[in-house]
Amino acid sequence: MTLKGCTVAAALVLLASGAPRAATEANFGPNTTGDLVELCTAIPDNAMGTAAVNFCEGFAQGAVLVEMQNQVAFRGPKLFCMPNPPPSRNQALSEFVNWARSSPDRLAQSSTDGLFRFLSERYPCPPSL
Repeated sequence: MTLKGCTVAAALVLLASGAPRAATEANFGPNTTGDLVELCTAIPDNAMGTAAVNFCEGFAQGAVLVEMQNQVAFRGPKLFCMPNPPPSRNQALSEFVNWARSSPDRLAQSSTDGLFRFLSERYPCPPSL
């Protein structure tokens, strides 16, 4: 393969939608599911990347814990039911990223709507008897 061919191949790999990209301060809202995905897929090789991954994990864990507390307190319908044992945080976030990237309309949703939509589809509650 020529040098030009190798360069083009490397560029395509780096530009692929699944390739990790650097998170920016603009992602730290996170206003959209796309922002949350950027934070979750940041490379923790510097202060910004480490902060992005930590923010992603904290945001997701906080959102899930608040929703689970609301389900107990208000006894309304559950949005999702985590299996026992629950998936690892890394496994669930990886699945969330793949789910979000599989459809562009998901990336435009608010971050919490996207996260809870993923959880409800991935971990649906059994029908009540």
